[in-house]
Amino acid sequence: MTHIDPPGGHGRPAVPSPAAAALARCVSVEPAKFAAAHWGHTPLLSRADELPNPVGFTDLLSPADADELLSRRGLRTPFLRVAKDGQLVPAGRFTGGGGAGAEITDQVLDERVLELYAGGATLVLQGLHRTWPALIDFTRELGAAVGQPLQVNAYLTPAGSQGFATHYDTHDVFVLQVDGRKHWRIHPPVLPDPLEKQPWGGRADEVSATAQGPAALDVVLAPGDALYLPRGWLHSAQAQESSSLHLTVGVRALTRYALVEELLALAAEDQRLRATLPFGVDVADPDAIEPELTETVEALRDWLLRADPAAVAGRLRQRAWPAARPAPIRPLAQAAALADLHADSRLAPRAGLRWQLAAQGDQVALRLFDRTITLPEQCAPAVRALLTGAVSRVGDLPGLDDDADRLVLARRLLREAVLVPA
Repeated sequence: MTHIDPPGGHGRPAVPSPAAAALARCVSVEPAKFAAAHWGHTPLLSRADELPNPVGFTDLLSPADADELLSRRGLRTPFLRVAKDGQLVPAGRFTGGGGAGAEITDQVLDERVLELYAGGATLVLQGLHRTWPALIDFTRELGAAVGQPLQVNAYLTPAGSQGFATHYDTHDVFVLQVDGRKHWRIHPPVLPDPLEKQPWGGRADEVSATAQGPAALDVVLAPGDALYLPRGWLHSAQAQESSSLHLTVGVRALTRYALVEELLALAAEDQRLRATLPFGVDVADPDAIEPELTETVEALRDWLLRADPAAVAGRLRQRAWPAARPAPIRPLAQAAALADLHADSRLAPRAGLRWQLAAQGDQVALRLFDRTITLPEQCAPAVRALLTGAVSRVGDLPGLDDDADRLVLARRLLREAVLVPA
């Protein structure tokens, strides 16, 4: 199978200026220095006066925006969590029926939220990268800069309160202080680079003991400040003299262990590794399994030396691409554009869309985050021109005989939400 290179190489969009600007809002050093000195290694504190946006982060989500979400947007679990004294509050204490025409039982009730928040509980608005417009766009742009899928939560903490005890996350985070001040205490990892299957609860005693020692970083974040924390670094945070609102942007990065998992999945192709253990072997006896273990390790080593990088990349694509959605589309406007499409119509690639174009016999396969679209081979130049932005006018599409063919292709790509009206 022959691959036709997409922009940015191997399905990753080229990093545009909005992506660079999004990263610059989170870190006070140049991207190359951040990547070399901090990414996955050490925390980075960036003060508001070192960052470019004079309004801080209130344009992403303000306290008034949070009130809007909590009161008028029909929020449901799990888009809200509530914590007090280090423990999660059962959802039944702040949810209930949605009223006439909304026969559901898990809608957030603003009266209950007020009661809990006024009593010192922390509110966690989850999944804001899917629900709040400014954060949908910002998350997509920052994700393009770091090359990893992201998630965004907001933490609203009453004055003097602390939502969670000292813990670590299994993903990197950018903490963006929106409103109020919050005191952060950061300690080195008890388990460097933890995987998602290695949460802090399994090492609670080590975490607690380490938190009693001297902090690696002891700071108060003020509005407009940002803090980068690699996964595994211990942290706790307490609101100061007034309530606090901060955003946590979680980086759900793939690890080398993901490569191991996919290699092992592919290893099922090797007959030696599928062999049945000897009849009657006692698998609980180390001496009995030692020769089998030796032969298995040898077979696995032989197979790994022949592993196909393209096969591994294909499996990782299926894991990584669906984790970061492209820009939202407007279904009604998209349908109207379909109905009014003509040779002078101008189209653009959907922002943030990851794709690969590959020859497949006498056809061409366009691989997307959630499906593969098969098209006639002669469509390849036109598809590539559209997705790279080289051409926007339908009547200018290369490689097709006439405008009728160009319109058929353009309609297909609009309907599949690959393109949007320019």
